[in-house]
Amino acid sequence: MSMRLISVNVGLPRAVQWKGNTVTTGIYKQPVAERVALRAHNLEGDGQADLSVHGGADKAVYLYPAEHYAFWRREFPDTELPWGMFGENLTTEGLLESTAHIGDRLRIGSAVVRITEPRIPCYKLALRFKRVDVVKRFLASARSGFYAAVEQAGEVQAGDALTLLSRDGLGLTVADITRIYAHAKDDLATLQRAVQHPELSAGWRDYFQERLGRLR
Repeated sequence: MSMRLISVNVGLPRAVQWKGNTVTTGIYKQPVAERVALRAHNLEGDGQADLSVHGGADKAVYLYPAEHYAFWRREFPDTELPWGMFGENLTTEGLLESTAHIGDRLRIGSAVVRITEPRIPCYKLALRFKRVDVVKRFLASARSGFYAAVEQAGEVQAGDALTLLSRDGLGLTVADITRIYAHAKDDLATLQRAVQHPELSAGWRDYFQERLGRLR
């Protein structure tokens, strides 16, 4: 199956009310039709509110498979789910967590990105959906999407092809990382592969190294 970009979604942080408090979040993304510059830390016209957990070189852009939307429409039949609903910058087709490898390099438009880690949801996804159970259900579904670093700045637009330029030989998928994080926490073999993977984000490697130390 060919891979392509279904939608490009951007949004600047905004203040919203959540449980009686004012929260600033960048999770509200809107599709844009025009070609958009993808730079080292984000897309033009996009921004993150809490840079301690969002954004940065390893999480410059968030990709989410369009294929998952059918599942979520069944889960939440009364919720409108436009592209960008999960806070993703790029809604893609043809690339899933089970086939996307940590370290994969992809050309999208004139940009080149490298897959670095899965997305672990925070309470702001619940804020976006206006339901507190969505965070737990999102993690349990293993439909995490994936973050990428930008190796070559360029421009992207809905309809662009995604081309796999190179694949790391270690064979660690995004799904593997989510599985050992949330489900198979004592999978020593995969944990050891994860801590040795040079393209997995440093924070993830440190986290899994600490877990390995507790299991041994």
